[in-house]
Amino acid sequence: MPDFPIIDAHLHLWDPQHFRISWLDGNALLNKPYGLAAYQEHTQGIAIEAMVYLQVDVEPAYALLEARWVVQRAQEDLRIRGIVPWAPLEYGERVRAFIAALVETDPRIKGVRRILQDEPDPEFCLRHDFIRGVKLLPEYNLSFDICINYRQLASVIKLVQQCPGTAFILDHSAKPAIKAHVLDPWREQMRVLAAYPNVVCKLSGLVTEADAQHWTSEDLAPYVSHVLEVFGEDRIVFGGDWPVVLGASSYARWVETLDRLTYHLSMGAKRKLWTENARRFYRL
Repeated sequence: MPDFPIIDAHLHLWDPQHFRISWLDGNALLNKPYGLAAYQEHTQGIAIEAMVYLQVDVEPAYALLEARWVVQRAQEDLRIRGIVPWAPLEYGERVRAFIAALVETDPRIKGVRRILQDEPDPEFCLRHDFIRGVKLLPEYNLSFDICINYRQLASVIKLVQQCPGTAFILDHSAKPAIKAHVLDPWREQMRVLAAYPNVVCKLSGLVTEADAQHWTSEDLAPYVSHVLEVFGEDRIVFGGDWPVVLGASSYARWVETLDRLTYHLSMGAKRKLWTENARRFYRL
């Protein structure tokens, strides 16, 4: 375990009895409340200095309510210092009213996320209005969390090319095909994406892309190593992805695994990965 307090840059909380969250339907493990008390129990023994909440894809009608709900949770646990809600960026200029309502909600709102991984059109993020919505974010001092799988990397590279003024953070290292032990074309596309200085990468969500029941640290090693190589120590961030991580690992096992896979880093680089880069990117 890291021997200093860390920042968890990818936390989820939810209550499917409070908000409609249809993607949880049929998932016996996840389709139940996961709140702060459970998070504290699951992270016992790990010194967590701060957390960043990421939207959980409630049905769009609840999106603003979700942001307000998380602000209430942040008042219960002051370690929630960043909030990344959903926003309909595909509306282009018309998203301004929504974004304005978000930033007026609470200063802890630091960015937005509009999940792309489930869009049937692999070039959804290249539609004119979506690009316009992403370009608006710096006006509101907001970043954009990119949530895709590796099949959409080519399109995301084109999106980033067109939005040089927007700060991006790539969730879950673009969800590579770890279970199949496939590195390409993810490997080269990640190198291309990392060439853009306004993109940061989260080391998060990797265990759930591996064989959930039988994964080992060796399965994850080439993917973690490549992210470290192409993004460098200044643009990598730890994320717990709780409670989704529970589908393949305990929280502690994921932290221990990443700590083991990054043991060779200098102490300064470790502090950047586990704490400082998240603090800087999300302006905590």
